[in-house]
Amino acid sequence: MGFTSGPDAVRAARATNEYMAELIERHPGRYGGFAVLPLPDVTAAVAEIQYAVGTLGLDGIGLFTHYNGTYLGEPEFDEVIDCIAELDTVAFVHPTIPPASDQPLFGLPPSLYEFPFETTRMLASLLYHGTLDRRPELKLIAPHAGGAAPYLAKRLTYAVTINPTLADREPADLLGSLRSIYFDTAMSANPHTLAGLDSFADTSHILFGTDYPFMPESTTVETVDGVNEFFTDDSIRRQVERDNALALFPALAERVGAGTEAAAAVDR
Repeated sequence: MGFTSGPDAVRAARATNEYMAELIERHPGRYGGFAVLPLPDVTAAVAEIQYAVGTLGLDGIGLFTHYNGTYLGEPEFDEVIDCIAELDTVAFVHPTIPPASDQPLFGLPPSLYEFPFETTRMLASLLYHGTLDRRPELKLIAPHAGGAAPYLAKRLTYAVTINPTLADREPADLLGSLRSIYFDTAMSANPHTLAGLDSFADTSHILFGTDYPFMPESTTVETVDGVNEFFTDDSIRRQVERDNALALFPALAERVGAGTEAAAAVDR
């Protein structure tokens, strides 16, 4: 959970997820929800995934890049990743503060520049622990345009060149696996970042995101303007702004469609 642990984390996760499900039920065309998990308790987390997706019908799972310094690709979390993949649900992975206690921050907030590197560390962990080879069907969203991963994608293929003893950990198709990830535009809708992301990822895997409410409305306006200015083709821009997300979340698409029809009926 990040702010609690043990039985309190299990109770907090369950209460939060049930509240989200109730909110969605009250406003079916307006909200979606990612379940929170009581990690690093893997057994409790798997049970909560099954309940949140199978019983509550939440749209996916919210994760952090690491828990107590253990990143998602490491074997300790295989059961969690397997459960997410087997349920054919989506995992959204948000970065958090690096685990190193002596990490220099220069008096700056870690979200300013460390968060993108955290996402890159997590993706490298998934790649070189074989997670994405083992679970190619995994639907995972990496925010902030994937951190530094699109920029460093080719460099990440050089692990065995640098250290031949890593040959048994080399991904079968590192670039292909990395392109299976979904990337959002939160804090990244500028011509420099979007150019790198667009040159690496298929357009169908780019999702609109803003980081609101953790960032103010002004950055949401910047994101909207940045997406509009970069994706000049109307059909591609609509994919990024809406259609890609609805394709990734079919249950949400049904709720949005039902909500639109209900609103139209009221107007009539």
